[in-house]
Amino acid sequence: MSERRLRIAAAVLALAGIGVAGYLTWVHYADLEAICAGGSGGCERVQNSDYAELAGVPVALLGLIGYGAILASLALPGDLGRFSGAVLAFAGFGFSAWLTYVELFEIDAICQWCVASAVIMTLLALVTSLRFTSTGAPGPLEP
Repeated sequence: MSERRLRIAAAVLALAGIGVAGYLTWVHYADLEAICAGGSGGCERVQNSDYAELAGVPVALLGLIGYGAILASLALPGDLGRFSGAVLAFAGFGFSAWLTYVELFEIDAICQWCVASAVIMTLLALVTSLRFTSTGAPGPLEP
């Protein structure tokens, strides 16, 4: 796949992530109930759990910042942009994996919005790694 297509795919995924994380951030600060399909209440349980904030910062806001940073990395030139995008996406993937574990085994509830974000971040990790490795063997970062 071409560099251009991988950048477009990463941009579309990052914008989708901004949409999901932005919605959850708005729900948090507006003190609203997240819309949850099927009325399972899982989104409410997750959003109101002790895990919804990290050091007083809403996890949704951290996601919003992370997706924004990945989107911004697409504007960086050469290896620097490819490397930073991949690092950010893999950090987000790891954080999403931990949050999914917490949902399943600590909170005992699933938030559909969180699952969507985890899927988006997983796809971003895949796309950014393909973008990084598609240029050949990693070398020194370009200025």
